[in-house]
Amino acid sequence: MNILLHVCCAPCTNGTLRAINRDEHNITGYWYNPNIHPYLEFKNRLNGVLEYAKDISLDLVVEEEYGLKKFVKMVADDLDNRCSKCYTDRLYATAKKAKELGFDAFSSTLLVSPYQQHLSIKEKAFEIAKEIGVEFYYVDPRPYFREGNADARSRGIYMQKYCGCIFSEEERYLKKKK
Repeated sequence: MNILLHVCCAPCTNGTLRAINRDEHNITGYWYNPNIHPYLEFKNRLNGVLEYAKDISLDLVVEEEYGLKKFVKMVADDLDNRCSKCYTDRLYATAKKAKELGFDAFSSTLLVSPYQQHLSIKEKAFEIAKEIGVEFYYVDPRPYFREGNADARSRGIYMQKYCGCIFSEEERYLKKKK
């Protein structure tokens, strides 16, 4: 099966690829992350993905546009549900790109993190798959999260400290104060 895998960062890609058998599937990474803030964080994560993909011979499709304004406009009216909107945006873009490029299916590294809303991501991806007309390839990579992070760390690949959006960065600092 040819799968377009949405990638949010190198460590999560590492963990997710441990759960998907690359001997059985052809996987291409897809970088689309308009939520990541600030710009330097966006570039650090993108560079980490590019470096990791080169190391493991993973083909990549990259959307390099820094989409902070689009992201903020998308979530500003309902900040309490910003994560759901963010997941939907990235999954929808991945499914559309998969269909456009002739992939059999799409998936996402968002599923690997124990800090994300796994069930919500999974349900939304299946809905989008029906709407767009391309299969969602589901695998639960969460058991590989720590192992993937450890491997990325051992490779010297950039490790982020928060989900990526300006609001998660704020929450990170507010938690430190407490």
